Formats: sequence, C-alpha cells, structure tokens
Amino acid sequence: MIEKVFRDPVHNYIHVENQVIYDLINTKEFQRLRRIKQLGTSGYTFHGGEHSRFSHCLGAYEIARRITQIFDEKYQDDWDHHESLLVMVTALLHDVGHGAYSHTFERLFDTDHEEITRQIITSPETEINQVLRQLAPDFPEKVASVINHTYPNKQVVQLISSQIDVDRMDYLLRDSYFTGASYGQFDLTRILRVIRPVAQGIAFKRNGMHAVEDYVLSRYQMYMQVYFHPASRAMEVLLQNLLKRAKFLYPDHKAYFATSSPNLLPFFEKKVELQDYLALDDGVMNTYFQVWMTSPDTILADLAQRFINRKVFKSIIFSEKNEKNLDLMRDLVAQVGFDPDYYTAIHRNFDLPYDFYRPEVKRPRTQIEIIQKDNHLAELSSLSPLVESLAGTRHGDNRFYFPKEMLTDTSIFSQQNQAFKAHIRNDHFIYGE
Repeated sequence: MIEKVFRDPVHNYIHVENQVIYDLINTKEFQRLRRIKQLGTSGYTFHGGEHSRFSHCLGAYEIARRITQIFDEKYQDDWDHHESLLVMVTALLHDVGHGAYSHTFERLFDTDHEEITRQIITSPETEINQVLRQLAPDFPEKVASVINHTYPNKQVVQLISSQIDVDRMDYLLRDSYFTGASYGQFDLTRILRVIRPVAQGIAFKRNGMHAVEDYVLSRYQMYMQVYFHPASRAMEVLLQNLLKRAKFLYPDHKAYFATSSPNLLPFFEKKVELQDYLALDDGVMNTYFQVWMTSPDTILADLAQRFINRKVFKSIIFSEKNEKNLDLMRDLVAQVGFDPDYYTAIHRNFDLPYDFYRPEVKRPRTQIEIIQKDNHLAELSSLSPLVESLAGTRHGDNRFYFPKEMLTDTSIFSQQNQAFKAHIRNDHFIYGE
C-alpha cells in the first residue's frame, strides 16, 4: 500500500505502511475511540487534556512500529521478525475496549475494559475481528493472548505490557503535552536507541540507564501531580455518586430512564451485550447528564448539574489513625441536609511507581533489566539509588470528599459548619482542594 501518515503533536508523524493497520484504524470499533477521552475527569482540572483514546492508541502503535523496525534491522538473531506485525496490531488495539468514563463506570457496573477488548478482537460480529482474520484464522486469538499475557513470546508481551512498554511511554508523553505538565517528559529517542530483545524478554543497554531512570521518575511525577490531582478525583466522585443515584432510582422509575437515558438500560438491568457497551461514549453520557439536570429527583438533578457545571466537592486527607472520625463528619453533612450516601465519599489513590520482580505477590511485575558490560542482566533499582528509593513503595493518599457548602457559614447551618471545620482542625485532617 501507499504509506499513510497521521500528523501528531507528540510523534510528529505516525506512519502506516501496512494495509491491515490502516483497515483496523478505519473500523467502527476503533473510530469509536475518538469519542472516549484519554484522561476521563482530569480534563476538568487540566483544560487542555481533551485528547482521546484514539490518539493514544495511534501513538502506542507508532512507538511499537519504531521498536520493531529497530529489532528487525539490528537484532535479527534475537528477534523473530514475524512477530513485528503482531506487536504493532496489539499496540494499536490494546485500549479498544475502554468505555465512557471507563474506570468509574467499570467500578459501578462491574465491567472490565480488558475483557471487553478481548471480546472486540475475538467476536466474529466486529469489523476488527473480520480484518484480523484476513491475516490468519487464529490471528485474533493471538492478539487477545498478548493482551491477556498468555502469549508464549515474552518479548512481545513485555513490549505491550510491562513497567516500560509502548502504552506507558505514549500516555506519559501525550498526557504531559496536552495537560501542559512537563513532569511526563522523558528521552524517548534515547530509550529507542538502547532497547533490545533478550532471551527473557526486553532489556536496555547500560549506557541508556539514565534515560530509563528518568522515565520511571516521570511516571511517578505524573501520577502524583496529574492523575491523582484532588480536583480530578472530586469530579470522579461526583460522577460515581451521580451514576449510583441513577442506578438506585431505576427500579421505580424505569419509564423516566427509558426516555432520558435509553443506552444505560442494559447496564441497569445487568443484561449487557457487546453492542450495548459499544453504543456508549463520553458524549452520550454527557447528554444524559444534561437531561438529568431537570430530573424530578432533586439529588439526581443536583449531582448532574454539579458534574456538568464543574461544582467540585472539597476534600481532606486522612490516615488510618483518624479515619474513625469521618462518621461524625458524615453526620454533620446529613444535618445540613445532604444525603451522605451521595454527597460524601472516601477516595483512595495509590500507585507503585516501580517494583522489582516478586513472584510471591498476586500480580508480580516484570522488572526493568539493564544489560551489563559482561552481558549479564541487572535489575534497575540495584543500579539506581533514585529508583531504589521508589521501588516497592506505594505513594498516594486517602481523601474524604464533601460538599463545598460545609465550609461556608450560613445563618441556618452556622453551628454545623463551625463544628465541621472544628473537626478538620482538631482531628488533624489535612485540608486540600
């Protein structure tokens, strides 16, 4: 085929040289990703963060294309060039199962975007599956097995899913670019020069160790400063409680939801087919929320307008030591007139920036290996004091969210407001946005 190019702000040009890749991009399931935001509610905090899963998947594909091109040219004894197309296809499709506001939606309606990704790839009903079967009848299953981490070639699996893979490398650079936060920048060009296939999977030459070290630190900073931002989490809490209220109301108000939000009915009824899932996107959900702003249910209407108009909840950081005092604060929220089931929430965000291989844990991570002068492999944190300081430790915080009104004195509820603020002071909570 004649090469196609996509202009991209992160990678300059994304090159498509294979007809199968181009056909996959043009399937309806992949085009749907244009309507799914990459950062979910973080766009309400970082106004530039409006980019889509579509652009991220293209970016992950482009990094995979560059890596496999290097492997094909320089490491023919260690890399099977027949695997290159599989890596590029899987990189392109790795997030195709993400849904509207995916992580919040998943928790409430018990969906799994990774499982749905596998269904989209393997279901004969999808255009993606039809394109993949043109390569070989078993090719969809191969792609699904890479995503499922069961594909036998560890090199292929680690390029798609490991502590330094094409997915993470693209989303750090892309999210950093669009949010305007410089924390996520790292030297991708250098990493591509030092990455190489080894018998156990993927490793990096010693002279590029500092670029890999910088990548790990960039990932840590992006989680602490962007992904775990308290305002983004406040919007996530609003979304969670809004959908929880709708789910609670549905059994007694089926006619209202059939009219106002018909594509959610299969999720309320717990009878979800693949096509039901694919019919939802961020735009559809936001339209439903705008309709709910005029709902006769005052809680649903209020939560909807708070979400649409970005009226964020406030929060305090708590520890295990003072968590027991949160019940008193919920009681004060109830006294003011807010139902604490929908106007408060505990939100926990923690991340493990880097971990060495620990086979005893439930989901052990593949550690980052550095190739030494004598060709033996050394784990990254054993060479880098900076990475060692992060290895094996979880970072983040616990937050209690509540309405902003609890911090505003009014003539009616002044006593409760004062008591609420006194608890923040006396129980040694840390106030945050």
